Amino acid sequence: FLMFRMFRLFMRRAIPLTLAAALSLSLLPRASAAPSVAEIQRQVNDLREEAASKYEAANAVKYQISKLQRQLNGLKQGEAAANAKATALQSEISKLAIENYKSGGLGNGLTLMLSRDPAKYLSDAAILDVIAQRYSTKLRQLKSYKQGLQSTQLVVSDRTTQLQAAQKNLEKQVAAANAALDKATKLLASLKAEERAKLLAADDADQAKILAESKRLAALYAGGSTRGAIALRFALNQVGDIYVWGGAGPTKWDCSGLTMRAFGAAGVSLPHSAAVQYNYGKYIPRSALAPGDLVFFGRPISHVAIYLGKGKMVQAPRPGKRVEVTDFVNSLGRKPYIGARRL
Repeated sequence: FLMFRMFRLFMRRAIPLTLAAALSLSLLPRASAAPSVAEIQRQVNDLREEAASKYEAANAVKYQISKLQRQLNGLKQGEAAANAKATALQSEISKLAIENYKSGGLGNGLTLMLSRDPAKYLSDAAILDVIAQRYSTKLRQLKSYKQGLQSTQLVVSDRTTQLQAAQKNLEKQVAAANAALDKATKLLASLKAEERAKLLAADDADQAKILAESKRLAALYAGGSTRGAIALRFALNQVGDIYVWGGAGPTKWDCSGLTMRAFGAAGVSLPHSAAVQYNYGKYIPRSALAPGDLVFFGRPISHVAIYLGKGKMVQAPRPGKRVEVTDFVNSLGRKPYIGARRL
């Protein structure tokens, strides 16, 4: 009986301790499994796509900066011209005042009032009136130029502020793009040497297949004489060239740099920005797409390609890739299809 009671007492104490230990172990943070090679490849590709989007946003800001800079230069030229005219008028008015003072100033008015010669009175009065009119006209012109100058200076100040903000935005977009690429590089570096070698070899093999198929499809394009056909042929001739942000030829391209130069070959001037290019030409519904139409992706727009026909398009995709012919799809990663324009 004594042994039985001792056993029950032991169990009452041991079971709660065992449960507490089990519970504490279950609450400990579990070491997360290292990402697979395939997962790292997916993350690297996503980061490169993100970098391409940020770089294209930077292209839009660069266009805005160039536009603001042109406006600012024009305003400063107008400011200088108005300032020069105001200075010249001020000098002319000063000379008139000095000459009038030397010839008698306000005493002329008293002389006219006391004159006994009507003819002389009328003659001198006419001269005085001319002087007064000249003063009045010059003063009005001076006032107008000074008002214009003040207005221009306000606009110059406003444009300067906008330009400074745009330059900060550009730096922000470029920094974000570079950060994404740096993160991708670190992810690749986190792999074991043999895993990294296999991944890079697989990627090279994949890119080689894409390049071979792209060249095959490019060779099948018959071409034409329309602007879109000429631009499309130009873009297809660049298949295999590498993607570089800001690239606009002859062997390095980003997406809008390629389309800008392609349509430049067809006599159409486009800015180096996918978002701004979307404002050119006329909107084309998806059902009416034809070879040579520009197709846009991303919200906000961050990618542009040229439709080839039969569900294909040519593009400069992102860092780590080359100009290629690829499927025309509803979405490029996180970038949905937005619309098409015909130039």
